[in-house]
Amino acid sequence: MASVQAATLVAPRQIEIRDYPFPTELEPGAVLLRMIASGICGTDKHTFRGETVQYAGTEMERTTPFPIIQGHENLGVVEAIGPGGAIVHDGTALSVGDRVVPAPNRACGVCRNCQRGFPYYLCRNLENYGNSLTCAEAPHLFGGFSELLYLRPRTAIFRVPPDLPSEIAVLTEIFAVTHSLERAAAIRRPGGFLPGDTVAVVGVGSLGMAHLVKAALMGAGRVVAIDKSAKRLALAHRLVNAETVLVDKSVQGTDKGVRAQLLDLTDGEGTDLVVNATGFPGSFALAASMVRDAGTIVEVGAFVDMGPEEFNPAVICGRSLNVMGTGGEDLQAYAGTLALLARHREAIPFAEMVSHTFRVADAALALETALDADNATKVLISNMLGPASH
Repeated sequence: MASVQAATLVAPRQIEIRDYPFPTELEPGAVLLRMIASGICGTDKHTFRGETVQYAGTEMERTTPFPIIQGHENLGVVEAIGPGGAIVHDGTALSVGDRVVPAPNRACGVCRNCQRGFPYYLCRNLENYGNSLTCAEAPHLFGGFSELLYLRPRTAIFRVPPDLPSEIAVLTEIFAVTHSLERAAAIRRPGGFLPGDTVAVVGVGSLGMAHLVKAALMGAGRVVAIDKSAKRLALAHRLVNAETVLVDKSVQGTDKGVRAQLLDLTDGEGTDLVVNATGFPGSFALAASMVRDAGTIVEVGAFVDMGPEEFNPAVICGRSLNVMGTGGEDLQAYAGTLALLARHREAIPFAEMVSHTFRVADAALALETALDADNATKVLISNMLGPASH
């Protein structure tokens, strides 16, 4: 192979299919993956639209370094390994031909947060595949919307169980983000999350859907999906028999109507835990209005700057609410996530979460399709998972 084809985002809504040189010399410890599939994440959609400020209001605030190759929910087969070899996160040697899921980020290992053992997404020098690494610099291939993905040394890599189909394994990263529910389970009552509790998820795109499924697998007594897409709600019901609340955006006072439906489902009590996964402004206040007194709100959708939102923090104090932000997936969650997907692969039709698959050459159409929240759930970029489905 003399060149590698990759979808290159040169500016918001401007994708060019470019050819890059095949990396013939790898750094010691680097790994080259032949891509099986890469999922389009909510962050990818924000960046494509031009919402490019990430980690807003923190020391890590940054903007997208165009041009980039997007794609951080990645699954691939090891094509080559740099001098000295590489190891999987469990400590075993990596081999050419292994089917693996790489972590979407690479931590420095030396900053104060890394030294404290914090989740690696709190690293102050974090590199993000498909987000913070420009493809203007060799070896260029730092995102999954490509035929090949170049992984720098010290990138965490996880071997996929042989009995886990690729169309499910590609969901590993979003399910690893659901470690937020495990964190919530560690909160002592009257907050937290216990088996038998009611969990509501606002916004059941792929990330919200993963939280809904994980809550059910963790023993939630009831799970409630809230979304404006009837298609997504039907999928939530098929996956885990979720109760559903349809958001009718054409009705004035929509938020009040949604809250009323939720309270009606819970006999006026509200949910024990609510996950806000919409990625849109104005949704946090709605989520807070749905949770019971001393309940827990998990915010997972506000990774990019969506601007200020009007919310009175006195509500948090007056109702003793727990608010938990989650910046991404925890490396310690990957092994368990892969095992969970493999164990429940026949009981839960995880693969139905994927609504569309596109070739690398059709990445622009794939992203436009992913923006159609009424008809799309998880959209993949793949040259290997069978014929493209639009």
